[in-house]
Amino acid sequence: MAESFGVDPERYDRARPRYPDALVERIVAASPGRDVLDVGCGTGIEARQFQAAGCTVLGVDPDARMAEFARRTGVEVEVATFEAWDSAGRVFDAVIAGQAWHWVDPVAGVAKAVQVLRPGGRLAVFGHVFDAPPEAREALASALRRVVPDSPVNRGGQPTRTAMDIYQTMFATAADGIRQAGGFDEPEQWRFDWEQAYTRDEWLDLLPTTGALTQLPPDKLAEVLEDVGAAIEGGGFTMPYTTLAATAVRTGAA
Repeated sequence: MAESFGVDPERYDRARPRYPDALVERIVAASPGRDVLDVGCGTGIEARQFQAAGCTVLGVDPDARMAEFARRTGVEVEVATFEAWDSAGRVFDAVIAGQAWHWVDPVAGVAKAVQVLRPGGRLAVFGHVFDAPPEAREALASALRRVVPDSPVNRGGQPTRTAMDIYQTMFATAADGIRQAGGFDEPEQWRFDWEQAYTRDEWLDLLPTTGALTQLPPDKLAEVLEDVGAAIEGGGFTMPYTTLAATAVRTGAA
């Protein structure tokens, strides 16, 4: 699934939400300099935000399609998984990962970050937490059960945990990986709350970039989107977002 997101990089870049300016500013301010390595950079969404904040950014991504799109937007990208990537002796002031660290081995990835960060450099992995309005969420679940009944996403029935519960667990795992790998001070968690308004069409544009839908054939995807679109009342909604970051400072010795 990690490489299924590159099937339509233009849509991904257009529809996926950006990151809060306050998050970018805090990472930049808390790093010793402005050389940034973006792990799992995708189409370059966060890379361009860090460039706009005055940083020099190098991206690493395993998907050549996403990397090529990012290059066209002015982001330098090397194609590799982070664990296998050859740093060629280069070092950075910050290693970041937006909505991507769960695809990286939580211990081996941190060990690689230790190798490529200057002493005092910062590792910051972050992602968005959100729950769509109940009518849109329930319509999506119902459509997936009907259209792709054998899909793994349908196993286990209705989820009993909120998105925040799931992401808190993910970020706790990231923090544990930082502790286990060593080379960092005690990790912190940062939180940023914000909102984004969506029209019905904007939400239906975003949904195919999410993990449950990236691998659906076009005819089945169209059926799912039709059901979800019919369930959205009033032409749109405002989505509450929380962006969480797990972050730590590299100590003086690896």
